[in-house]
Amino acid sequence: MIRRDSFTFAVAVISLALLDGPAAQAGSQTLDKIRETGKITFGYREASIPFAYLGTDQKPTGLSLDLCSAVAAKIRVALRRPELGIDYVPVNASNRIPLLQNGAIDVECGSTTNTAERQKQVSFSVATYVASPRWLVSAASGVTEPKGLDGQTVVITQGSLNFAVAKKVLDDQKLNVTFVQAKDHAESLLMLGTGRAAAWFEDDILIAGLVANASDPRAFRMLAATYAPSYYGLMTRREDPEFKALVDAAIREKMASGEFGKLYAKWFEAPIPPKGQNLQLPMSEAMMARVASPSDALAP
Repeated sequence: MIRRDSFTFAVAVISLALLDGPAAQAGSQTLDKIRETGKITFGYREASIPFAYLGTDQKPTGLSLDLCSAVAAKIRVALRRPELGIDYVPVNASNRIPLLQNGAIDVECGSTTNTAERQKQVSFSVATYVASPRWLVSAASGVTEPKGLDGQTVVITQGSLNFAVAKKVLDDQKLNVTFVQAKDHAESLLMLGTGRAAAWFEDDILIAGLVANASDPRAFRMLAATYAPSYYGLMTRREDPEFKALVDAAIREKMASGEFGKLYAKWFEAPIPPKGQNLQLPMSEAMMARVASPSDALAP
């Protein structure tokens, strides 16, 4: 009896060990695709500083790309394929979800907000950033609060979740505002800078990144008003929970080791390319909480 129990225990231990390794993702459609093609395909944004954008060498860079590199390392170990290459595909707010769903990309390495509505289409990793949308106006503008936008034009990046947030904010105050849409964040800032819009509404960190690298960062300022926090994550296909678990594991390891904190400091508290601007944005308490207890939950 003692021998039988010992054997059963040994089998259980071995089984658990296997579940912690490559076998844990044996049913992953995404890993099967990567194994067959011999490459990992990451989608990235071209102007979402400092998460994903084109650096001085015109290659994708940013915090999300660094995290996706950790994911790639995890995939190579899981598949026992150290030679797997990486392809990078540019995406935008409008096509990022369709390109993920149709298999054109395996992970979206950008600055996408995790929402209940989007979870019906895709999956999100544990939170990689906690953001809050704010208004950006011209420094020379007399606007100090949202009600000052009455009768003016504001710009929203096409496909941005913040369109609904901005509309509700202005509707609640019964303000008469005209909305225009830009193709990406860079064009939104351009429209504000050239006077074609009186304000731009977007997540604070994305605004800070674009402004820090503008020709004259002092030409813009954020309004003090902040809104409900949102949580960024790397996107994966909804029907592949095994692959999401692998992506989560790669990020959790970075957070547990302290490496995530170093990456955060690299992108938010030190000079970054292409112009060497420092965003000077220390980690918030909300972000610290997610690093201490990684989660993909939509509430604090």
